[in-house]
Amino acid sequence: MIALLQRVTEAGVSVDGQTIASIGRGILALVGVERGDGEGEADRLVEKILAYRIFPDDAGKMNRSLRDIGGQLLAVPQFTLVADTRSGTRPGFSSGASPADGERLFGYFARKSGAATGRFGADMKVSLVNDGPVTFWLQVSPQNKS
Repeated sequence: MIALLQRVTEAGVSVDGQTIASIGRGILALVGVERGDGEGEADRLVEKILAYRIFPDDAGKMNRSLRDIGGQLLAVPQFTLVADTRSGTRPGFSSGASPADGERLFGYFARKSGAATGRFGADMKVSLVNDGPVTFWLQVSPQNKS
C-alpha cells in the first residue's frame, strides 16, 4: 500500500459539490492499494501514519506524531499512486489492486485508522492547506515481496 501524506492545517473532500469529509490540523493521506496488498499491509501503514513524526515540537523539530498532537486524518482513495511511470508518456496501472480489492482494503484502512474519508470510485475534489509544505511518500510492501 502507498500513502502520500501531506501535513495540513485543513483539508476537505467533496463529491458533486457537497463536502463529504473535512478535517482541521492533521494529515491528508492519499492512499493507493497495490496488487498483493492485504490487511497486514493496511495495518502496518495505519500504524506508520499515526506514529510518523512530522509535526514540530517546542523546538521546531519534527518530533511529534498525529497521535501526539491529537490531530485528524483524512484518507482519500487514490488509485493513480500505483501507476508505473518508468517509460513512455502514459501511466500503466497493472500493479494496482482490482477495484473490489482496492475498495475493501481502503475501507479496512479507514476503519482501522479512524479517518474521515473520501468516497471510493467517485470523482472527488480535494482541497487542502499544506502546512510547511510538508509532504512524504510512504510505501508498505507485502512481506513476501522483495
